[in-house]
Amino acid sequence: MADSQSHLLNRRLLSAWISSVISISLVLLLVGVGSLLLVNTGRFSRYIKENMSVTVLMKQDVSENQALAFQSELDRSPYIKSSTYISKEQGIKEMSELLGEDFLSVFSSAPIPISLDLTLNGEYVVRDSMEVLRNNLMASPLVDNVTYQEGIVEAMNQNLAKISMILAGLIVLLLFLSFVLINNTIRLSVYARRFTVHTMKLVGATKNFIRRPFLAQALVQALFSVELACAALTGLLFFLRSQFPPFYEVFPMERVLAAMGIVLASGLVICLCSTYFTVGRMIGLDRTELYY
Repeated sequence: MADSQSHLLNRRLLSAWISSVISISLVLLLVGVGSLLLVNTGRFSRYIKENMSVTVLMKQDVSENQALAFQSELDRSPYIKSSTYISKEQGIKEMSELLGEDFLSVFSSAPIPISLDLTLNGEYVVRDSMEVLRNNLMASPLVDNVTYQEGIVEAMNQNLAKISMILAGLIVLLLFLSFVLINNTIRLSVYARRFTVHTMKLVGATKNFIRRPFLAQALVQALFSVELACAALTGLLFFLRSQFPPFYEVFPMERVLAAMGIVLASGLVICLCSTYFTVGRMIGLDRTELYY
């Protein structure tokens, strides 16, 4: 009979321990996602800026060799990340796909010039720098016009700044909620063994002696939870990268490892601190308070 009760108690403790690990893992997964966004805010902003193109339309009489030489000159500029040469034939093909095969019938000659699509380094995608770039390009006798979406540049910079501030606030709130949720999970786990704590206190055990096994269990619990959270985060990233290949540029491996480091630190600190203070409160309870 005693063996049966002991076995049942062990199963309940194991079930409670597994539930705590799963709960903490889910919370740490949210911390991981938030941390990943936090450490990649600047890189994400740069990625968006560097995928906005500036179109340089060459004059009608510019030859292919002249355009290619001008492109090589631009590629050596510090503000140019990459450039794409678009021939007249390619431009006509793209316009035909957009406007229909017969769009050239209204022109006596093909109106599509050679053009270059430029992408800039992120730090140059601001209004003042874009204006300087346009003036420099327009100063060339080969260039007929330079176009880019001016309103989008200004709106993009303003919105990215707002998004960064909102994201920072959400991360702080998320960390606070994570601490509260994990702390409550640990409190319930320790509270279930308050009578064990009281018995150890009655036989003269010191506070540190009573805390030691709880802290050791909290450490193991934290490590298991962190491992599950990091595994889930890795799976989520692999799924997103399979659906959206540029994820490799936005979230490089070193940033992912930094986010996992934050998850590890958060799990260890919160679990150990919560256990330390919760056990301390349990030790301070008198016999009558154990039943409430």
